[in-house]
Amino acid sequence: MSVVVNDLRKTYGEVEAVQGVSFEIGTGEIFGLLGPNGAGKTTTVEILEGYRSRDGGSVTVLGEDPARAGRSWRERIGVVLQSSSMYPTLTVTESLALFAGYYEHPRRIDEVVELVGLEEKRDAFVRTLSGGQKRRLDLGLALVGDPELLFLDEPTTGFDPEARRRAWDTIASLGELGKTVLLTTHYLDEAERLCDRVGVLRSGQIVALGRPGELTGALPPTEIRFRRDGQEVVLRTEEPTRVLHELTAEALAAGQELESLEVRRPSLEEVYLSLTQEERE
Repeated sequence: MSVVVNDLRKTYGEVEAVQGVSFEIGTGEIFGLLGPNGAGKTTTVEILEGYRSRDGGSVTVLGEDPARAGRSWRERIGVVLQSSSMYPTLTVTESLALFAGYYEHPRRIDEVVELVGLEEKRDAFVRTLSGGQKRRLDLGLALVGDPELLFLDEPTTGFDPEARRRAWDTIASLGELGKTVLLTTHYLDEAERLCDRVGVLRSGQIVALGRPGELTGALPPTEIRFRRDGQEVVLRTEEPTRVLHELTAEALAAGQELESLEVRRPSLEEVYLSLTQEERE
């Protein structure tokens, strides 16, 4: 396991931001941590990165406790924070070269520029980049050290749809190369597309943990919708194949069409909204 978290706790004054959180992340896995603002995502991630102390529980990241890990451990991780400060008077390639100098075996600068889709901005000053382009550079700075484990805290915030798709391809390719990724995101389609497993946080606690497909199975059953005599009919069933077969057989026997027929299962977004309803209220 690349990450093992057991009964993690963190308190700010009277607020217990993280309340006994436990989960594991396997090597080469892309793990998504989901939850509304204030659920404890960033606090949890910062403890795993070694940026924030914990008040209770145990944490092991790449075989070490982040609170006591040294420089050699830090060379094995890459981090994209929610917000970061870069040198505005450096170019994209100069920024990447600067960060590459912190690592013993960095990736090639040209390769990283291509990975994050900044080929046309490689010689542009950081101060001239758009918000989305700066987030791409953030991702590049995390990748340049060729880390074993990446912490990506809402990495595609501010991306246009095309840039998000490119970032998804990059993140997915990291998993294929055996890299481990911990991803936090507010984009449910992003988590469903990228993550092997997800954990949903609410009020500092894990309220669901599993593969996206497993979580969708925890919600109400499949819906079958169609129109009959001008009225919409909605059927909910745990056996969609059988019910659909009966409906279509009945319609064929009567020489009728099932108008506006639609079959749908709950999406990860619906799972998320259901699980975090108390938090939103």
